[in-house]
Amino acid sequence: MGDIAKKCEIIFSMVPKSEHVKSVAKELIPYLKEGQIWVDMSTIEPQVSKMLSEEIRQTGAIMLDAPVVKSKAAAISGTLGIYVGGDKEAYEKVKPYLECMGSNIIHLGENGMGLNMKIIHNMLVAQIQNSVNEMFVFAKSLGMNLNDVVEAISYGGGQNFYLDTKHKAIINKDFTTAFSVANMHKDVNIAFNMMKEKGLNLPGFNLVKEIYDRAVKNYFDKDFSATYLIVSNEGKDGE
Repeated sequence: MGDIAKKCEIIFSMVPKSEHVKSVAKELIPYLKEGQIWVDMSTIEPQVSKMLSEEIRQTGAIMLDAPVVKSKAAAISGTLGIYVGGDKEAYEKVKPYLECMGSNIIHLGENGMGLNMKIIHNMLVAQIQNSVNEMFVFAKSLGMNLNDVVEAISYGGGQNFYLDTKHKAIINKDFTTAFSVANMHKDVNIAFNMMKEKGLNLPGFNLVKEIYDRAVKNYFDKDFSATYLIVSNEGKDGE
């Protein structure tokens, strides 16, 4: 990391958890200097990123948080969504590089705001996902053909991206990992802890957290759509 910091004006990183970002920061900080920009694209606790951005500022460099959304296929095709928090001028400098990775990029304000957006995005995805799981369980109990159900939903207001892209995997129980249960469990718990700090008690999301706490015990390395197995009682339960 030291060699990278010595040679590069713009540094990008993407690692799994806060402790990993802290480790990257520890290696970068001794070598950072005025004018450098560190773009961290990890999904971690926003308060950790904000704290690190203050440390980076003391070196004269600037840190941006820039977590990503969408799918593995979008990463391969360079069409990710990217949420950016931090200095606007620095954002404008790195935007051409971000455009190599993403087709939808938005600057959302000060440090931490990109991560705030990622967490609330995944909060919503997790609840949409759980609604799809429960809808499938209900439809099966009525003896309905699930492929017909998916087509019929597309005619109305219930259509959503998760159902469109994941219904085949759920129906076929093919939980090959694109985004793991473990990663979504991490994001769900970040959201849950942030809500607690704000004094929020949101019952629907509390249920989603419970499902992920159960799913991660047996399906941590499976695709996050494997939560269907918990909701349907068709798989191993972590309890």
